[in-house]
Amino acid sequence: MSELELRARGGYAKAAARPAPALNSFLGGQLLPSLQLHPVTLPAKTPNLTSADEKRSVGEGLFNKCQGCAAVLTATDLERNWHVCPSCGFHHRMEHGRWRELLLDDGLLSPWEEHVQPSDPLQFIDQKSYTDRLLKAQSSVDASESVEVGRGKIFGRDVAYGSYVFAFMAGTMGSVAGERIVRLFERATAQRLPVILLHASGGARMQEGILSLMQMAKTVAALGRYRACRQPYISILMDPTTGGVAASTALLGDVNIAEPNALIGFAGPRVIENTLRTKLPEGFQRSDFLLSHGMVDSIVARAELKSTLNTLLNHLSREPK
Repeated sequence: MSELELRARGGYAKAAARPAPALNSFLGGQLLPSLQLHPVTLPAKTPNLTSADEKRSVGEGLFNKCQGCAAVLTATDLERNWHVCPSCGFHHRMEHGRWRELLLDDGLLSPWEEHVQPSDPLQFIDQKSYTDRLLKAQSSVDASESVEVGRGKIFGRDVAYGSYVFAFMAGTMGSVAGERIVRLFERATAQRLPVILLHASGGARMQEGILSLMQMAKTVAALGRYRACRQPYISILMDPTTGGVAASTALLGDVNIAEPNALIGFAGPRVIENTLRTKLPEGFQRSDFLLSHGMVDSIVARAELKSTLNTLLNHLSREPK
């Protein structure tokens, strides 16, 4: 009987339910027992993710893509190489703890002025209160403010060391950051220590208004008083060094050292282009551009930075080791 005829008579399902002759022969002529259907329990549906923080990709945190050559690097290799791409030499941003390990003997820093803590003098609120922003930054970053200062050693020589913490609200300079920089210079003056100050900042902190802008004059005045002890002040400019920080202590070092390809300037290139309505030259506000125009003294790779600092301190310090 043809399939069309079976369908017409409604017997297709009955015919299909019978075991095939070849299968009956294989089973010794015994018919297959009737199939029994059992309920199947399906796995529970994966709940929808409620926030971006819950989203995780496979291998997240294991690999990084180089911003210079797009090479895929393991996070371990990049960390071991001080966040410098082994393929093209591109310098990625590095957190402040690793900078201590790179520059200071055994990575040890005796902190100063940690008791000077930020507050909210203007009771500033934008999308959230300034106090909430400070608490969130302090909980997510191993720092109490955007600047850490203290005393350390470089090849056995005591130095006054300071570093901006870019991960803390983009390294912006508020009242406490400015106060810590001032006290860094004051302690270095009293103890006759050379100063090493690392800059990486988005500029003045808008949540403190005019109070943050006053830190520019305040820190420069402290630097002027420090000159009296005739010890070297070495400024290291990292990516990015912009705004009020670039316009104050960043470019006033006895020696200004920049990292390769660091963005350094007051206003960003996009703001300048929109204001002047002109096309900026290639590499504008990058380390090479500033070096060719006399704004920085040298561009030094991370692997050579500590030895370079040691050489400079031996030449410039009043009391060499």
